[in-house]
Amino acid sequence: MKPTDPDSQSDEPPSTTETVHLELGARSYDIVVGEGVLAQTGRRLAPGLESPRVVIITDANVAPHYLAGVAQALRGQGVACDEVVLSPGEQTKDFKHLEDLLERLLAANTERGTTLVALGGGVIGDIVGFAASILLRGVDYVQIPTTLLAQVDSAVGGKTGINSRQGKNLIGSFHQPRLVLADTDTLDTLPARELRAGYAEVLKYGLIRDAAFFAWLERHGAALLAGDRAARRHAVVTSCRAKAQIVAEDEREGGVRALLNLGHTFGHAFEAETGFASELLHGEAVALGMALAFRLSTQLGLCPDDDRDRVIRHLAAAGLPTSPAALAPRAWHADALLAHMARDKKVRDGKIRFVLARGIGRAFVADEVPTEAVRAVLTEATGGVVAGS
Repeated sequence: MKPTDPDSQSDEPPSTTETVHLELGARSYDIVVGEGVLAQTGRRLAPGLESPRVVIITDANVAPHYLAGVAQALRGQGVACDEVVLSPGEQTKDFKHLEDLLERLLAANTERGTTLVALGGGVIGDIVGFAASILLRGVDYVQIPTTLLAQVDSAVGGKTGINSRQGKNLIGSFHQPRLVLADTDTLDTLPARELRAGYAEVLKYGLIRDAAFFAWLERHGAALLAGDRAARRHAVVTSCRAKAQIVAEDEREGGVRALLNLGHTFGHAFEAETGFASELLHGEAVALGMALAFRLSTQLGLCPDDDRDRVIRHLAAAGLPTSPAALAPRAWHADALLAHMARDKKVRDGKIRFVLARGIGRAFVADEVPTEAVRAVLTEATGGVVAGS
């Protein structure tokens, strides 16, 4: 992926619906981004279906807003729709809920030609994608992400999975969707906290390899969070384009795709320590993880202090946590967090992998990070063993 040309990062984002293409040969697909996309679900989805039947899977938070409209749009194109509504929240991503979902799909006489439709945030996209990958040895699915985090990250790229007691997303598969429909109007119903959490994943793309996009976010991030439609559309399109380019290069994370884990090694450890409870959203954990990754990069002499401070300043301005003290009150143990990291799915040959940075837009994967340096950063951030405030 080439960095964005600074001259092309104008202050006037695009004003039309855009389609980003993810090129993976026979498994290529489009990501449609813009306003009013949900109303187009029928005409965009129906022509590509193997058979005119889908099962829409959503959660109890999303269903009242969008389920009826999506089903109506599909039925208007002659597509039969079944509906499944799951419980909301990260705790739905477990074996029990996966088993229940699979049994409900089988009881509904789902066939190999049936397409599953994941309507919701990252949890719904992850569990539905995983179910699609193993149901009847694999069926098609479509992502209709309704949160900012899902639109810019989890709905694109084919990573699916559930959590285990040992950690986040440790059981899963690579299974690409057939289509992604990202309606930015759905962000209007998103709670402010969820919107901020998704913004962390938007920032990630600027920090990885696009310093000009990060600079654009410094100018327009507040407007995006406040509801500016053009800014939201531009941020989602830019993020999807960046991820599509990376996934096209490295679908199964053998190389460059690992950069997308910036902040995640730290963040997943904090999530695991909370038991994946709602006190810490995934995007909040990623924000904290990115702040710690830049602190670690600076401590190792890799990243200028000014870049670290700029990142932390912008995260804080967006209302995102930059230290454990900003989280819900609890005791944080540096060694316990390290133990979670040691069980992360990115560990290789017993070594914890980190995405570090030589500056904004200059991230890289590091396999040889001294454990004591990581412990020192965690100890400084948590005060060794300290309750949040």
